[in-house]
Formats: sequence, C-alpha cells, structure tokens
Amino acid sequence: MEAGARAERGFGSGLPAWALGAIPLALIVVAIGGFALLGGPGLGERTGPPVEEVTVERTVLHPGEIELTLRNDGPDPVAVAQVAVNDAYAPFVASAGNEIERLGSTTLTVTYPWIEGEAYEIFVLTSTGGTIPVSIPVAAETPEADAGFYGLMALLGIYVGVIPVSLGMLWLPFLGRLGRRWMSTLIAFTVGLLAFLGIDAGLEGLEIAAAAPAAFGGASLVFAGALVAYLVLAGIDAHLEQRGREKGGAGTASGAYLALLVAIGIGLHNLGEGLAIGSAYATGALALGAFLVVGFAIHNTTEGLAIVAPLRGGADGEPGRPAFSRLLALGLIAGAPAILGAWIGASAYNPSLAAALFGIGVGAIARVIVQLAPAMRDEDGRLLYPSTVAGMLGGIAVLYLTGLLVSV
Repeated sequence: MEAGARAERGFGSGLPAWALGAIPLALIVVAIGGFALLGGPGLGERTGPPVEEVTVERTVLHPGEIELTLRNDGPDPVAVAQVAVNDAYAPFVASAGNEIERLGSTTLTVTYPWIEGEAYEIFVLTSTGGTIPVSIPVAAETPEADAGFYGLMALLGIYVGVIPVSLGMLWLPFLGRLGRRWMSTLIAFTVGLLAFLGIDAGLEGLEIAAAAPAAFGGASLVFAGALVAYLVLAGIDAHLEQRGREKGGAGTASGAYLALLVAIGIGLHNLGEGLAIGSAYATGALALGAFLVVGFAIHNTTEGLAIVAPLRGGADGEPGRPAFSRLLALGLIAGAPAILGAWIGASAYNPSLAAALFGIGVGAIARVIVQLAPAMRDEDGRLLYPSTVAGMLGGIAVLYLTGLLVSV
C-alpha cells in the first residue's frame, strides 16, 4: 500500500492534467527548435544536385497565350529558366517570380500563337537543366468563367445528375407491387450498383492522385477521405441508433434513413463525376454531344432505383408512401452535386481536392452498403443465397454496361 501511495505521489503528482500533457510537447518543440538553430549538428554538408519535383496543376489556353500553374512538390526551391513549346523557346512571365519555394506555386504566362486543334509538347526548363514536360493533346481555348459559363455547367449537371436520378426514382410505384423475396433481390441489386460505384470512384481518385503533388498526400488522400467519410457516417448511425433505443424503439435504421444514406453516397459520387466533366470541358477534352448526355442519362437512371429501393420497406417493412417533397429532396441530394462538381472542375480544379472528394465518395458508399446489407436477408436469416447473389451481379453488370456509353 505504501509503495502504491509513493508511486501516486511521484513526479508531477501536484500538477494539473493539462500541464502533464503539455510538458512532453514543450520538450519536443525545444528539441526541434534547438536542432534547427544549430543547423543540424553532425549531419555534415549537403552534397549533390537539388531535388526538383514540380507538378503542373492546371493548363489554361487563351488566344496567343498558354498559362501553366506549377507547384513545387519537392524539398528544394526550383527556379524556372526557360520554356520551350514544340522545341522552340517562347517568352514567358511568372506571376510569383521565377523561383518557386517548397509547396509554393506560380503561374507561367507563355506567349505563343497556338492553333486550335493542334497538339503541343511544352518543356519547362529549370536553372539546373531539369525539364518539366506538359502535353496538350488538342488545343482549345479555355472558356471564361462568366454567367453564361456557369449556366452551361449547371445545365450539364442537371442533364447528367438531377434528371437521370429523378427518372430512376419513378420506379417506386413498381416496387410497391413486389413481394419480400423480390425486394431482397432488389436491395442486393442496389448493393451491386453501389459496390461498382465505389470501385469506380476509388480508381478514378487514385488516377487523379497520381498527378497531384505528393507532398499534399497523393494517393493517401483517397484513403483518408474514404476513412473520414465512413467514420463520420458510422458515428451518425450510432447516435441515431442510441436515440431510437432511448425512445423505446428497436434502434434499427428506417427505410427513409437508408434512402437518405444512399442519396448522400450517390451524391458524393456525382460530385466527383461533375469534377471530371467540368475539368474535361475546360481543357477542351469533352464534346457536349447528344450521345454523351444520353449515355449519362441511361447510366445514372439506375442510381435513382437504388435510392427508392429502401423506401419500399426493404429495411424494416414500414408502411405508406413517401411524400413528394421527400422524393424531391432525395433526388436533389443525389443529383445536384454534379452541378457543383462541374463548376469546381471547370473553374478551380485542384487534383488534391479532387482525389480527397473521390475518397469521401468511396467511404460514404461503403457505409451505405454496410447499412443496406441486413435488408438482403431471407426468412432464415441468410445473407447470401442464389437470388441475392444474382441481384448483386446484376447490379454490377448493369452499371458496367451503361458505363460503356459514357466516356469523359
């Protein structure tokens, strides 16, 4: 007993808890500050050329000008010396000076009489002789961000997001005629759709992250975004379940809540889809043809079916038809983010932000799948049986086949 009491009266026993937590942090700050002030004692002089890692975040074309936004992704400053377009040196002006500090950025305005529809290879030469390649497969003028531009992006987002999802939700009366086994199969079909959406979003996010500055996280942004979204939704689920039990309920998720979760997951995916469309349009790589709009309409209509499937009562058998206002809200939650994504992608596209948003979409979809899975069980409590497996495979196949109609 006396030994335990002496241990409790040991170092820091008279200090408050916050002080005990702050002492190690203060010592770490002092150690790092001293190391920096002394110039890293014992490390010796640095030898070898500087490390130059520069990422081209954005390319903008105006008549007679090419704008390149560069970000220094490496540990050392990088100085831009010259710019060559198709093997010919061109004059340029740097918005923030020719030298780019670590994580800093500058915009090079290159004077060059480019021709629409032509391909260009640009090389940014640094002071050490390094090169930063930039490819423009098809030159096209970047649209000005005016009211007409944002209106066009909003219209495009409505075409590929709001309208297809809303049309898919018109299947709700049909779902009301289905029996329990068919509804379980349809919920499995929804899970298959969402699983394919999640995989597709993850792959797109990783592809974008490969071109993003590694110093900001790179591919880890996709996984971090997914983890954050999953944990946030899981926390909300736990909170609502606890509230339901306190009110005397079973604490299980209602069909309306599951439909909301599906709409949120699809909305986050459509936000990333809008980003891809907007950025492609801004660089002239997207042709706004009827075939593309029709392809998106067919592809995204299945997402509306995924939203209304839980409203049939597949989760808890709740009776009644949802109000029109609820259906309208769900359609906007799922489809309207495509408009916001198109605005961001076409006017202020950032690969690091895009990678994180795709990751958030993946995490949200994963959480929705976890919530929907219990609704696939049959009367014997089996989660996987022939009809549900067929439903999931059908969802994956439908989204894959309709995805072939869309190319961004």
